[in-house]
Amino acid sequence: MLNQRSNFLSNMAVLGVICSGVGFGAVSSSFAADVASESSQSQVPFTFGTLVAKMKAQAQEAYTEPTVELPGALAELEYDGYRKIGYNRDRSKWNDTENFRVHAFHPGWLFKHPLKIYEVSEGAAQPFVFEAADFDYHDTELSASLSDVSFPGVAGFRLLNPLNVEEQMDELVAFLGASYFRALGAGNTYGLSARALAIDTASSRPEEFPHFTAFYLGKPVDGANLVTVWAELDSPSVTGAYQFTFKPGQQTEVDVTAHLFFRSDVERLGIAPLTSMYLYGENDRTGFDDFRPEVHDSDGLKLRFANGNTSWRPLTNPNNLQLSFLDAKSPVGFGLMQRDRDFEHYQDLEARYDKRPSLWIEPLGDWGEGSVMLAEIPTDQEINDNIVAFWTPDQEVKAGDELSFHYKMYWGDEVGHSEQVLMPVTQTRSGKAGHSASTENSLTRKFVVDFDASQFTESGLNGEQLVRAKPAIDNAALNGTVDFVDIHYIEELGIYRVFMDVSREDLSVPVELRLQLTDGEKAVSEEWLYQWGWSS
Repeated sequence: MLNQRSNFLSNMAVLGVICSGVGFGAVSSSFAADVASESSQSQVPFTFGTLVAKMKAQAQEAYTEPTVELPGALAELEYDGYRKIGYNRDRSKWNDTENFRVHAFHPGWLFKHPLKIYEVSEGAAQPFVFEAADFDYHDTELSASLSDVSFPGVAGFRLLNPLNVEEQMDELVAFLGASYFRALGAGNTYGLSARALAIDTASSRPEEFPHFTAFYLGKPVDGANLVTVWAELDSPSVTGAYQFTFKPGQQTEVDVTAHLFFRSDVERLGIAPLTSMYLYGENDRTGFDDFRPEVHDSDGLKLRFANGNTSWRPLTNPNNLQLSFLDAKSPVGFGLMQRDRDFEHYQDLEARYDKRPSLWIEPLGDWGEGSVMLAEIPTDQEINDNIVAFWTPDQEVKAGDELSFHYKMYWGDEVGHSEQVLMPVTQTRSGKAGHSASTENSLTRKFVVDFDASQFTESGLNGEQLVRAKPAIDNAALNGTVDFVDIHYIEELGIYRVFMDVSREDLSVPVELRLQLTDGEKAVSEEWLYQWGWSS
């Protein structure tokens, strides 16, 4: 369940390198059979409908492990060699289009199972052919050893677009490893990842990582600033047909349609899974001897519900695996956010955590009964992706089921609907309860929460007498009480600051906290959610 990334992968954001740790993409046996008799330049009719039909039929067959293997020279590539390889921009695909380019990721090293990529143009698909000449090896011996090798496929691909500067091709999205992908809004650097699907994450079963087995890239017409990618998904439990339409911008928009066909029962299905890293922030940096005040790709989970309420759940790096299930029937949206954009709060010139994108999921259509699951996994290194969030349906998923989901993704700075007028949570801190002379007690804790009141002060709502803090303990075991609460309006900062002391009786039972500001009748802030975790 914990996504491990090597230092190399963590530091190669400019290449869009993503590693899932398991389940890397491979060529599906059925697809290989489809094209075995075709030459590399032949065209075959293609529509999303035929892809859906194909994956539905494939779900009726037993799952087959990928069998396509790399030639010896590629299979023997190791980290030191792989890290020298880059794509030759002069060999970009789609050089004849205005707004997009295609680059491949070299097979080898961790990426042992090659996959095929196809170009779709005027309703027909033909293979994209990649070879050693498409890459810069930056090493004479390495280049000589690979120059005559035939590539059975590649590790993945990336799309480039003039996202930031006109006529300058910058990376827009990268697909690499299992069903992982990452995208950027204008001004962002790579941070959190998305997945096509999560199977049995944090359940009683081992987690299963479905993988993309083939991609079809729709060649954009002249001047178009949209590009569509179709993909095959396969795993022991499920097959899937996916359609992604990318619209680059300040917030890069991705329209996603997924059709899923289940071979077997699934205990926990995760729709629109998000994977990120949270090491520490202003709330929980204890134990980290580091010059940087904060280290994280995302700092909170944001949710918007059908009734108009919005919640903010600060992320934590707990001592033990921590799971939260937030009821979300037909949610309006949810996402992992990097809300703090102040470089001073990170002080990292290399990682530039202040430029990491947020990712907002906006369901389209009625998803029905379900909840958003947040998994927070203990870690002591920033190379580990230890945060997972997705929507999971309440209904059981059985063999033979067919499910479809449609949603939009927004990658960029604070994303989602802009019409929100509730005060957002800006910071969460905690420490020992009581006052400066109080002794530390593991059964008590002080929480300090800031709400941005700038948009309210502009409309005349200011002064602490106009706003009330409404705290609550949300726990079936009622393992907690709010002993003290106080609120202050800090005019020079434009914030409301709430102080709250909480006590508990049992360290082995987590305490679920809620806090919201009201004007006495209605909510005027997001609802702050927090899990004061358990200790073994």
